[in-house]
Amino acid sequence: MTKIDPPDLEREPLGAVRERVLATLRQEIIGGRLHPGDRLVERELADRFGVSRVPVREAIRALVAEGFVLFETPRRTVVRRLTPTDVAELFELREALEVYAAGLAASRATPQALAELAELLDDAAVATDAKDAEQITDINTRFHDRILAMAGNSLLISVMEPVDGRLRWLTRQNEEWPQLLTEHRELYESIASGDPDRARAHALAHVQANYRSTVQHLFGEESTPAAPASEGDL
Repeated sequence: MTKIDPPDLEREPLGAVRERVLATLRQEIIGGRLHPGDRLVERELADRFGVSRVPVREAIRALVAEGFVLFETPRRTVVRRLTPTDVAELFELREALEVYAAGLAASRATPQALAELAELLDDAAVATDAKDAEQITDINTRFHDRILAMAGNSLLISVMEPVDGRLRWLTRQNEEWPQLLTEHRELYESIASGDPDRARAHALAHVQANYRSTVQHLFGEESTPAAPASEGDL
């Protein structure tokens, strides 16, 4: 488990301590060091981090609001177990927003932004060869964040922000890393082409493929629900 340095309460505000605890616990859930069903006990976490129970309690409440943990009972807090419905709903949102963002990015991308995206793909290739799951997750998150930034729509970014952590959590479940890299390269090429229709088509195919891989990993083939509907299916 990740540790954090004990706070200097004379210099560090309580809110800053809470944010450090929150960030650490969030990353441990996303990275798989805390598993679905694992219990979060205030006293144990306070001892581990060398802080009072107040910032731990506040961090746990924030994780509940973000959808990472839940209160099974008033005295029992656990890491959330994702259901097929949870996954489907998150991917429906991702499909609606990321496909739109890819089309905008194709229309608005600058040479510098495309160069930065290509550099991330190079980093992803190195991490994929090394089978470094945590690094792959981080780079893939930055890849999609970069596309959102290229879209140039601040409202789109603000809509994605509340679910960004849970989407990273889902991305971590997909271990088809070479295929993921291939899909990202194709998405990059479609955005670099400057053709919004082509970019949207590749983004849609990527999200739906990622959905199928994630559900297969989490629930097995027999539990796979129908894929999120695309615009062409409506």
